[in-house]
Amino acid sequence: MLVTGSDILVPARAGKYGVGAFNTNNMEITEAIIHTAEKLRSPVIVQMSEGAIKYGGQDLANIVKDLATRATVPVALHLDHGSSYANALNAIRMGFTSVMIDASHHSFDDNVNETRRVVEAAHALGVSVESELGRLGGIEEHVVVDEKDAFLTDPEEAVRFIELTGTDYLAIAIGTSHGAYKGKGRPYIDQARIAKIGAMTSIPLVAHGSSGVPAEIVQRFRDAGGEIGDAAGIADEDLHEACQHGIAKVNVDTDLRLASTVGIREALKVNPKEFDPRKIFGPARDVMAQVIEHKLRVLGSVGKA
Repeated sequence: MLVTGSDILVPARAGKYGVGAFNTNNMEITEAIIHTAEKLRSPVIVQMSEGAIKYGGQDLANIVKDLATRATVPVALHLDHGSSYANALNAIRMGFTSVMIDASHHSFDDNVNETRRVVEAAHALGVSVESELGRLGGIEEHVVVDEKDAFLTDPEEAVRFIELTGTDYLAIAIGTSHGAYKGKGRPYIDQARIAKIGAMTSIPLVAHGSSGVPAEIVQRFRDAGGEIGDAAGIADEDLHEACQHGIAKVNVDTDLRLASTVGIREALKVNPKEFDPRKIFGPARDVMAQVIEHKLRVLGSVGKA
């Protein structure tokens, strides 16, 4: 069933579990996300970035909405990292049930003003809103933040921001980062900061840049001919703990990109003569489903639908 982000995330925050928010760019990714959520009886959020909208447009949004409407678990269609009021409204016109306005690169006051504009428009149409306070390092499409420009979310500012904007859920910077390279070894997650913000607020909190970058998937990528550096992701234990203190939405993109490419590379390595797309993209969908299932179990959303 197609629902709003709040319909999914408010119960998650109350129940101290996380909901996977997975980025999609095509039919196979969307199927892997929604079919795995159905298999595990888990609510789920399917995200499209502005890059995905440029790539797949209304056609891709319609695929998500069709699969979501026919699903027997709650599914939200979410705009990830909306860069402007106009783009957020465009997503709403396309049928998104949840939108993000990311004005975190602006001053606090400008972030408040831009977020409040989107909240007022979205709420009038029954759509829920995510915003961001603090800045994550790393690269995700048009979002590029050098580590020296990243800063963690201040708890007192988070309280003020929520009160001033009416945002439904808030992405906070707590040590995660976008991309496959999140640091050396195990990236540090500021659990104390999460707990403090969680204690001072009541709305669902969001962790961006939360791919695990599993070592097994990275090795399979290399074994199938891929080239990748010392990739590192967020530990399962850190995500599980964060969900006990208010994190309800956990964004995952890099893991699916890696898993999809592993499936394609492995299929072509086994049979270099293969050109049937079903026998190339099918394995990609299967590997992504395995990664998604693992993430849903880590977050504790299995059986919550």
